[in-house]
Amino acid sequence: MRRREFIAGLGCAAAWPCAARAQQSASAVVGILDFFGPNLNSPVAEAFRAGLTDAGFIEGRNLSFEYRWGGGNPRQIADFAAELVSRPVTLIVAFGALAPVGAAKRATSTIPIVFGYGGDPVKDGLVASFNRPGGNLTV
Repeated sequence: MRRREFIAGLGCAAAWPCAARAQQSASAVVGILDFFGPNLNSPVAEAFRAGLTDAGFIEGRNLSFEYRWGGGNPRQIADFAAELVSRPVTLIVAFGALAPVGAAKRATSTIPIVFGYGGDPVKDGLVASFNRPGGNLTV
C-alpha cells in the first residue's frame, strides 16, 4: 500500500501546478506514454487516477487522457512523444522502460514529465538527483 500512496502523491504533486491552468481552460490533458501497451487497471494507474481525483481533476469533466502505446518499438515511442507535445498536453506520464522517458525528455523541456521505470534515473542521466531532479522531470 505504501507504493500506491507514493504514486498517488507523486501524481498530485505533478498535477498541482496545472491546477491554475485547468481553471482557466476547459480541460487539462494528460499524455500517457507507455513503452508496451495498455494496462489501465494496474495498481499504479489506479493510484495515479486517484491522486488526480483528490487534486480535483475529474476525467470527462476537467481532465482528459491521450494514450500512446509503443508496442515495444523505441522509434514509435519517439514519434508518439513528439505527437503528445504538439497536441499540446498539460502533463506527460512516461513509463514501462527507459525509452519513453528519454523520448519525452528529448521532445520537451517545458511540459512536466512524471515517470517510472525499473532503472536508475540518476545513472541514466535523466535527472540530477532524486531530491532535486531539476528540469521538467519528476521521479
